[in-house]
Parts: sequence; structure tokens; C-alpha cells
Amino acid sequence: MITVLFPRLPILFLLFSLCFLFPRVQGKLHSYTKQRHLQTISRISLPPAPAPDPEVNFGGDTTIFNVLSFGAIGNGVTDDTQALKMAWDAACQAEESGILLVPKGYSFMMQTTIFTGPCNSDVIFQIDGTIMPPNGPDSWPKNSSKRQWLVFYRINGMSLQGGGLIDGRGEKWWNLPCKQHKGSKRTTQPGACDSPVAVRFFMSSNLRVQGLKVKNSPQFHFRFDGCQNVHIELLSIKAPARSPNTDGIHIENTNNVKIYNSAISNGDDCVSIGAGSYHIDIRNITCGPSHGISIGSLGVRNSRACVSNITVSDSVIKHSDNGVRIKTWQGGSGAVSKITFRNIYMDTVRNPIIIDQYYCLTKSCPNQTSAVVISDVLYTNIKGTYDVRSPPMHFFCSDSVPCTNLTLSEVELLPAQGNILSNPVCWKAYGIMQTISIPPVFCLLEGIPPMMLIGIKC
Repeated sequence: MITVLFPRLPILFLLFSLCFLFPRVQGKLHSYTKQRHLQTISRISLPPAPAPDPEVNFGGDTTIFNVLSFGAIGNGVTDDTQALKMAWDAACQAEESGILLVPKGYSFMMQTTIFTGPCNSDVIFQIDGTIMPPNGPDSWPKNSSKRQWLVFYRINGMSLQGGGLIDGRGEKWWNLPCKQHKGSKRTTQPGACDSPVAVRFFMSSNLRVQGLKVKNSPQFHFRFDGCQNVHIELLSIKAPARSPNTDGIHIENTNNVKIYNSAISNGDDCVSIGAGSYHIDIRNITCGPSHGISIGSLGVRNSRACVSNITVSDSVIKHSDNGVRIKTWQGGSGAVSKITFRNIYMDTVRNPIIIDQYYCLTKSCPNQTSAVVISDVLYTNIKGTYDVRSPPMHFFCSDSVPCTNLTLSEVELLPAQGNILSNPVCWKAYGIMQTISIPPVFCLLEGIPPMMLIGIKC
């Protein structure tokens, strides 16, 4: 037996030596990798000249443009505007799709900035960290517009996404003397009142906005002007209930928009739809506290406004001043038509269903004969509770241009307190109840008024 095993001892000794030495070699490799990583961090913390090559994602063909690699500091104090603009330019000019990365764990302070296209390919603007503006109007650069902060202009094919935060730092803007706070007894005073929209897309198309948290914008959180083919999903938008003019998403002269699966609570409309907008689908939105979901206001200063093919469905509106609302100014022209509000639950909403063709922000608006026409509006399966300070349904329509073809089906609205039902209020409103509503809307007029038989086209 000994004579058989003896020749194998050198082999066993060699194997034992390799096992003993291997962890030491692995430790050296790990230490070397860690040192290289630390050197990389210290190098990219300095402003590059020229801009470094982008980092490449070896898991695919997409190029990553990390803003840290372009000199951003990310401490929430240093102005990182130039670094983000350089990263945008690099991503926009790339021949293949790229990711502009705002990394997690950093806060980037940015001045008002316009990200301009068109780009050579689609761009993903990935926000995993935090982006914030200067803190209030006194910190805003003197020569910069106070009406906007982050603007995307003439972009075709872009995704703004991530698990990070856009923090508008709006409190000092809300407290300007010119601002009126809901529930406040203070009077507004003269003075500069411009406040920036947090994120604005202008004359852009094929856009996707998803996954982000956005809070405390000085004014609107998102605004889309002159855009088409927009998909918005999985957003969380928050601002205090008394923050003035902090609409969650505002749409103007924009078409083919989908707004899905998002939660919005703020000091104004969760979603507001302005003139020139059509083919808008809003679904599975949790809205409130807020001013509800609104079409309008339209027709201000005798302007022409056309809105059509709007659907709001499968949503919850809670503890809000309004539920689903259409609001127009006297003196305007144009038309609102083909509107559907379907499967919406109201939780203690003051005006769950409202049409107001006498919208006015002061007590001195003069009566005028012309109006934006409102027709073909369907309310189906609208249920829940209303704040008893107001009736559950208001249809205030124009004397000269009444509302027509209003249809109610399976509408059940009960008082949030007590057992007494309030009667709906109607004026010059023509429509039908397909099913008996609760409370019944017996104030609707039948048929079509003679002056509306010709119809008005946009």
C-alpha cells in the first residue's frame, strides 16, 4: 500500500499549495479592482476638458452618458447645469440610441435649461437620482426666464423615466404676495408673479414619461404644448393641497395622449386639458386632494378653443373641489365634443360632475353672448360620495349656446354626511338619463334647441 501511495504525494502537495495560494491571488485582484474604481470616482469629479468618452454598457448596444462623467458634482448645491447640457448634447448627437443617466444617490441643482432636438436617435433620459432648481425666486438667475425650468424642444423619440425625483422646491414661489392660496383670507398684492413650470415639452413627438416622482413644482408639474403621441405612465405627482396653480399634467394643442396608472395630489387640477387637444385617454388615475380632472378653462379673452375625443375612465377622485369638470369663459368660441367619463369613483368630492360655461376668476366678468359649444358628453358609472356643501351635479350652460346631448347612465352620488340628497342644478342643459340617477336629474331639458340644429364645427 505504501509503495502505491508514495508516488502520488508530490501531486497532493501541489494541489494543496494551489488551494492555499488561490485566496491570496483573488484578494490581490479584488484590491486592484477597488483601487481602479476609487481612481475613476476621483477623476470624474473634476470638470473634463474635453468631455470624456461615454461609458459603454457592455450588456447591450446602448451607450450610457453618465452626467458624473461630464463634470457634475451632485451635492445639491453646486450648479450642475453645464454638465447635464453636455451630457444631453452627447446623447442627442450619438448615432445610436443612448441613455443620459442621472445616477442614484446624487442631487443635481440645475438652472433653467432647454434641451433641444432633433436628435440623431431616440434618447432615454434616466433619472435615478434627484434634480432640483435654485431655491426660490431670489435665487433664480436675473436673466433667466421665470416661466419655465426644464424644457424639451423639438424632440422626436424620447423617454423621460427612472425611479428618481424631480423636486421643484416650489414653496417660496407659492408664497409670493401675488399668489392666492385656497382657504387663505389674505388678499393678493401687485408684483411679479411669473413662476416656472417644472417640466415642459414643446413641439415634440413620440414621447414617453414614466416611473418618476415629481413634487412641489412652483407652477404646473408637466406641460405639453404642440406635441403628439405622448405616453405617460406610473407617475407620482405631489404638492400641498393649498399650493396655487400646481396642475399635475397640463395638455395644450396636443393630440394622441395616454395618461395611465398614476397618482396625483396637488393644489389645482390633476389633469387639465387646454385648447387644440384631441384624442386623449386618461385611465386608472388616483386624483386628490386636488381640483379634479378638467377640460379647460377654454375661451379666455374671446379666444377660439376646440377639444374633442377625450376619455377619462377607471379612476378615483378623492377629497377634491371638483370631480370631472368642463369649464369655459363667456365670450369664447369653438367646441367641446365627444367626451366620455366612465367608471369613476368619487370620495367626498364637492362638485363631482360640473359643467360651467360661466367660468370666471373674479366677480366682475361681464355677460357675453358667444360661448364655446359643449355637446356629446357621456357620464356612465359615476359613483361615490359628495361633500354636502354643494349639490352633486352642476350643469351651468350658456343662454345663447346651451349644452346639448348630455347623457347620464348609472350615476349614483350619495352625501358623505347625513341622509338628505341634494338636487342637481341645471341651466340651459339639454340631455337624457338613460337610467335613473341618484339623485335624479329631472332638470335636464329634452331635445335640441333650435339655434343648435346647424351645429358648430372646429
